This record gives sequence, structure tokens and C-alpha cells, in this order.
Amino acid sequence: MISRCGTPQQPEQHGYQGREESEQGLWHVGSVPHLRADVIHVLPHDPSLFTQGLEIDSGTLYESTGKRGESVLRAKSLTTGRESARVRLPDRFFGEGITLTEDRVWQLTWKSGTAILRDRTDLGEIRRVDYRGEGWGLCSFADRLVMSDGTDELTFRDPDSFAERGSVSVRLGGEPVTELNELECVDGSVWANVWRTDRIVRIDPNTGRVTAVVDASGLLTTEQADRAGVLNGIAATEESGRFLLTGKNWPKMFRVRFVPVE
Repeated sequence: MISRCGTPQQPEQHGYQGREESEQGLWHVGSVPHLRADVIHVLPHDPSLFTQGLEIDSGTLYESTGKRGESVLRAKSLTTGRESARVRLPDRFFGEGITLTEDRVWQLTWKSGTAILRDRTDLGEIRRVDYRGEGWGLCSFADRLVMSDGTDELTFRDPDSFAERGSVSVRLGGEPVTELNELECVDGSVWANVWRTDRIVRIDPNTGRVTAVVDASGLLTTEQADRAGVLNGIAATEESGRFLLTGKNWPKMFRVRFVPVE
């Protein structure tokens, strides 16, 4: 069984793309648009960070990282690169996805079943809430949070209490799309990294239907990819239709737009 913790023998740490060969047919379903990531600008990224969650607001980048004993949440200026806040999770927690809601940050943990509510300014902990199952990705609309747990299911949660408010199963061409990871909610859609692939899917949260598939392969050079982990990290920028992408232990972040595959 493959673990997500990323020890040296575990494939996620080294950018393993184990699902690509087995699911080529799924990704090439012709009924949805197929897009690619067109790079606009390249930014530096700390390769020591095992990126789990990425968010942008008012010029500040919020990033959650994983691994027990190393998990942190940090905030930094996208313009200057100056870090304004950083907190380390207790060693028993493996940090996962994050999302912003008003003046708060919700942060997931992987197998601990604990969500942490934090102050957006200093990232200080406000309270903890328990949930069932694993925590992977998290994003938010005005009236609800959207959470992934490694399956084909997205769970909706109350932005104040974190209580469950329903769910939807994600399908592409009638087939389940599993291992949905880091999420971004924007313009009524949920964008989801698919773990162990270079794919990102756009999902209609009301129906669970995949409405577009993005091929984000080739962002790193072969040499960089050999030393890095998998693609994981998507954040909508303040410019419409532009996103920031990165991955676990990647040396770069990429400002991109998604354009049709020619």
C-alpha cells in the first residue's frame, strides 16, 4: 500500500506518476474540454517544502506543508517574498489542505481527523474540530467549504462550525475520479489536483461532473523533476483566469493560464 507520508522509499516523494499508464482512457474522454497549463511567469519556491495546500489573498500566499514533525503553515508576500507569519504543527499532525474564510484559515490534518481554525493575520490557533476519515484538500465558496479525502467524494462543510453539509461523487465520463487532492474553489467550480498524476480536473460541485481536464505536465525540467515530488498546489490569483501551480519539494512556482490543447 502506498503511503502519502513521503519517506525516501515512497513514490510520492519522487514524483511517481503511477496512475498515468492505467488511466489513459479515462483522461482522454472526449466529451469534456482538454486544457494545458500555459506558463506566464516563473517564481521561486522553497524545495524543502512538502506542499499540501496553497491559497492567495490580497497579495499574500498561504502555504501548508506536510510530514509529521515538519508540518508548517506560513504566510508570505508574493511581491517581496517576505514571510509575515509561520506556525509549526504539533509533531503528531501531518498538515494538509487549507482555505481562507473571512478573517480565518481552516487547516486539515491527514489521518488525525482534526481541522484547525486559525487567525488569518498571525496564524494562531483558535480552536480544533474533529471529523471522520482522512483530510486531503480544502477550498471555500461564500456559503460552504469543500473538502476532499482521497476518494472520489467531495464533502461540503459549514464555514463556521465545520459540520458536514452533504457530499457529491466526482465522475468523468461516468467513471469515478479518485484521489482528489489539493482543491481550489473559484467562479463556481472546484479545481482539484489528482494525486500521482500531472492532471488537474475542473468539477461542477452541484453535480460532481468533471467539466475540464488540465494536463500540467512538463513544468519542471527532467533534472528538476527527478529531485522533486508530485504536482500539488493550485491557487487562483487575483487576475481572472490565472493560477499559481507548484508541487511537493518543487524549486519553482508557475503562474499559468489554462488554454485548449491544440
